[in-house]
Amino acid sequence: MRLPRPLGTFGRDTRDFLEIVAVRTVAVAIAKSMATFFLYFPVFLALYIITTHFLNKIRNFPPSPFPSLPIIGHLYLLKKPIYRTLSKISSKHGPVILLQLGSRRQIVVSSPSIAEECFTKNDVVFANRPRLLIAKHLAYNSTSLAWAPYGDHWRNLRRIVSIEVLSAHRLQMLSAIRLEEVKSMICVLFRNQSQIVDMKTVFFELTLNIMMRMIAGKRYYGEDVSDVEEAKRFRAIHAESFLLGGKTIIGDFIPWIKSKKMEKRLTECHLKSDSFMQYLIEEQRRKIVESDSCGEKKTNLIQVLLSLQQTESGYYSDDVIKGIILVLLLAGTDTSSATMEWALSLLLNHPQVLEKAQREIDEQIGHDRLMDEADLAHLPYLRSILNETFRMYPPAPLLVPHESSEECLVGGFRIPRGTMLSVNMWAIQNDPKIWPDPTKFRPERFDNPEGGRDEFKLMPFGHGRRSCPGEGLALRVAGLALGSLLQCFEWQRIGDKMVDMTEEPGFTVPKAKPLEAICRPRPSMLGHISQI
Repeated sequence: MRLPRPLGTFGRDTRDFLEIVAVRTVAVAIAKSMATFFLYFPVFLALYIITTHFLNKIRNFPPSPFPSLPIIGHLYLLKKPIYRTLSKISSKHGPVILLQLGSRRQIVVSSPSIAEECFTKNDVVFANRPRLLIAKHLAYNSTSLAWAPYGDHWRNLRRIVSIEVLSAHRLQMLSAIRLEEVKSMICVLFRNQSQIVDMKTVFFELTLNIMMRMIAGKRYYGEDVSDVEEAKRFRAIHAESFLLGGKTIIGDFIPWIKSKKMEKRLTECHLKSDSFMQYLIEEQRRKIVESDSCGEKKTNLIQVLLSLQQTESGYYSDDVIKGIILVLLLAGTDTSSATMEWALSLLLNHPQVLEKAQREIDEQIGHDRLMDEADLAHLPYLRSILNETFRMYPPAPLLVPHESSEECLVGGFRIPRGTMLSVNMWAIQNDPKIWPDPTKFRPERFDNPEGGRDEFKLMPFGHGRRSCPGEGLALRVAGLALGSLLQCFEWQRIGDKMVDMTEEPGFTVPKAKPLEAICRPRPSMLGHISQI
């Protein structure tokens, strides 16, 4: 009998044939599996979406846009500018909505009454901040004032800033710096009279010089810049920090999607920023030793904090001081300069309002001197102009996000622990049900102290425990700068066209096209301006 040959003894053609059969068999099986997957995937997807939707209703969660997709949730809905997109979603679903942004839950509030509930009844619950990559890398691992979780460390930071840095007493002590910088701005404009001036740059340099002189006693723009290379280095770090600070990182919402390039940029930016801040601290530390021997007073905020460090080193560590400096620079420059740019743009498009503001200044101050911060209390119409600017173009259209530390009720809905809270101030402050003709620039709406001064209808600086402690400083800088420009100069647009009021998407609301304008000294103030 003839025995079958082992497989290895078959001819090459036979082996090739068997391999082809095996490959085809596997391919057919894979094709059938894929066909089954694509056949049933829409069913599974639909079941997931519908089940999630009804589960949210059963759990008494706030209304949520349909559908919420697997993995990404509602991220597909977020188109820039986000505050306008969220306003449209809220108009369909209600004043409090729930979004599933990847792995994070977020509620968006677009109603004064709901905002009041969040910042009064639930103020402690929402006193936390979400842990985001930007806060990890640019805010000393979420330990700075703006991003620290609610607790003893945050309370200590808030106390330091409120009492030692931004108290009314401290601001008054440093008022001469702000007045000098405003006068310096007036001199620059006087030299460039009747020429086209980039006011965005003028306002930004003003605010940054004010902050740096208050913090470290030095200027980085204009004249009297002692170290040009140091100034150049600082400006690059500041620009990079603000650019990265306004970005949304997908890894915050879908953790398994990592952006190594972005995290590398954040890390490098932090190292450069930290090194520069430490340099400023060491410089001021040396000056304190020199000034103590001469009996001189502390002249800037770093020196004040370092002097306190000597007695309470645990509270005033170098990292705490650097974190405070960084918050002041990032929160106190671009927002204030943008507000002034929007305000002057609005005035140029409404010359009758500009003239009314100038009449108020002339009547209250006269032509014998330049205005100062003490005059702001006697210029209610100027304050109304600022309020109306804040209303139309809030510095932070979506307030800095909060996070719930425990389950609570908002608007009758259940809010789980760990849910982000975003208050859409742009939507509240531009809601026609709250503000008649919200797209119209009408400072007179604030003439009646009782009509329009509901603090939850107008919250450009937030509210409650996590409200911005720099409100007093921002109002002083913007009021003094804008009032001085109106007192000293006549203003006009470039050509006959209205100033372009298009917004640029961002964490703040910058103008898409920087404001350019022409100014000429008012005859009644020419003598004072020329003597500055």
